[in-house]
Amino acid sequence: MHLTLAFLLFTGGAPRRAGDAWLGRDKLLHFAVSAVVQGAAYSAFRRDARYAVAAQRASLVTVAVGVGKELYDARHPARHTASWRDLAWDGIGGAAATVVAHQADR
Repeated sequence: MHLTLAFLLFTGGAPRRAGDAWLGRDKLLHFAVSAVVQGAAYSAFRRDARYAVAAQRASLVTVAVGVGKELYDARHPARHTASWRDLAWDGIGGAAATVVAHQADR
């Protein structure tokens, strides 16, 4: 939540860029990277914590990586544009990895 607020403050609300479709290679990459980050962080935290705690901590790591990437994009507008749709796909990827981890952990 705090990172999302920081994102809003630094980007002025992350304007939608032209051609920023909901589907495409970029969105697939956001989904995949977030799923991998979530899974790796969950695995690392799960060694010392129960499922709920590990999932929460992993989610914080995933959100930090996703928001960090969008903040980077906002600071380099000549090459990148921050996007709420990218963040949405980051969240979907993280959530998918959490579901897989939960099912595997049963």
